[in-house]
Amino acid sequence: MPRELQSPKSTQFKQLLLSSQLEFICEAHNGISAKIVEEAGFPGIWASGLSISAQFGVRDNNEASWTQVLDNLEFMSDATHIPILLDGDTGYGNFNNMQRLIRKLEQRHIAAVCIEDKQFPKTNSFLKGDTQPLADMDEFCGKIKAGKDAQSDPDFCIIARVEAFICGWGLAEALRRAEAYHQAGADGILIHSALAVPDEILAFKREWANRCPVVIVPTKYYATPTDVFRQHGFSLVIWANHMLRSAIATMQTTARTLKKQENLLSIEDHIVPVAEVFRLQGAAELMEAEQRYLPKTSDHASAIVLAASRGDELGELTEDKPKTMVSIRGVPILSHIVDAYNAVGIKNITVVRGYKKEAVNLPHLAYVDNDDFATTGELDSLLKALQVIGQHDHDLIISYGDVLFNSYIPQALLQEKDDFVIFVDSDWEEKTGYTRLGGFAECNAPNSRKAFNTQIHLTQLGKALPPQKIHGVWMGFLKVSPSGAKQLHTLLPELLTHPGNHKAGMATLFQELLKNHQTIRVIYTVGHWLDINNLDDVIQAGNF
Repeated sequence: MPRELQSPKSTQFKQLLLSSQLEFICEAHNGISAKIVEEAGFPGIWASGLSISAQFGVRDNNEASWTQVLDNLEFMSDATHIPILLDGDTGYGNFNNMQRLIRKLEQRHIAAVCIEDKQFPKTNSFLKGDTQPLADMDEFCGKIKAGKDAQSDPDFCIIARVEAFICGWGLAEALRRAEAYHQAGADGILIHSALAVPDEILAFKREWANRCPVVIVPTKYYATPTDVFRQHGFSLVIWANHMLRSAIATMQTTARTLKKQENLLSIEDHIVPVAEVFRLQGAAELMEAEQRYLPKTSDHASAIVLAASRGDELGELTEDKPKTMVSIRGVPILSHIVDAYNAVGIKNITVVRGYKKEAVNLPHLAYVDNDDFATTGELDSLLKALQVIGQHDHDLIISYGDVLFNSYIPQALLQEKDDFVIFVDSDWEEKTGYTRLGGFAECNAPNSRKAFNTQIHLTQLGKALPPQKIHGVWMGFLKVSPSGAKQLHTLLPELLTHPGNHKAGMATLFQELLKNHQTIRVIYTVGHWLDINNLDDVIQAGNF
């Protein structure tokens, strides 16, 4: 049921507390355990102080701050639709702290809080409970009143936990305190006992009758038949820490087995598959949202990386590997390129390799070999790649194997519908060394505010344009639509039949497209890319 059609979580919990039948809630300590509790069918969650502190790796002595607990609760609340009752220890301070706690819990849609009448910082009830001092009864009543005054939701509940039995004070003191807390406004009483039998809590319930709902936590007297609780008219049973304890047992077994066996075969069939983790995390919901909100083209795009050349200008760095495999911050240039494509959903990447091709061996890539790299150029490499990948129904980005770039560049290219789209850096005066990428670009308008509302397209590309005609430098990126790719399948073989084009680069392709009156759309930018053209560029790339 959609969340907006359900009752508020506080209302759901109050209905549980006032139910005519015995109800049960189960402990959880983080978002995924809360979701598991909800999926198991429980109508509510006990956010156990012991379990939350334990999953943080600290003691149940208020070592985790109340704001850390609150952050954890927010994940639990966001992951579920059922109410959460927080084990709020002593309220994390005095009446003032209690009021702030209530306001913060309501903001996170926490339905209720249980506070215990011991002193701050608290100690777990099962650790020498009979030596622990009780809080002053009147002071604790004031804390309950302050909490009730602070709540804005009339259904938010405060449960007063009576620790008289834990601390060895007996039935009379338990009843005296319960009545005082009830009169102070508590919505329910949690009566606690450390005995292995239910004698104390049953004696309390017989005397208390039905003055207000009574909650129990049968962790110690777990052998008691549940029908006993029904017969005595208890309202709510809390299974208080068993999700955490079962998780610890399983993790200990798994860790020991892995250490001993040194393989995954010994445990893989005894644990949930990764797919179940993804399901609990809501991965399917995210994928559906991505389809709704993200650009549709990225998931259906591919890329060709032209990386057949050596890169002679790098000298010794490319003696045993091509330029695309030169390390930048310990990672090959090609890896940086692949990461940038992957970041926008482009996973289908074909790399054209040639010089020292055996050194270009990154995983999860498709490779096309241009063994004639020494006597051919970029267009020959591109044609070989297109012939291997064939016709396709999605956009294609063509780029170089020695250009670093920000991921917004391919993303912006894919958002354009034109058959051919390129990026031009209008800061051309600082980039005269980049003419090898095809030269300077003349466009129908310069990069300016007016260009934001103008369809910019390429009019000329060349290495010897006069300065007054230069609007930028081509950055080495070309997006091709499926229709544009069909044109390339026809045009490239024709171009390469001419002997003068055997070593032709991408500039020749652009010139031919323009000659055929094909529009080449231009996107302007300034920076956000780096052509690795010499040793200084390699050094600069470390800070890219």
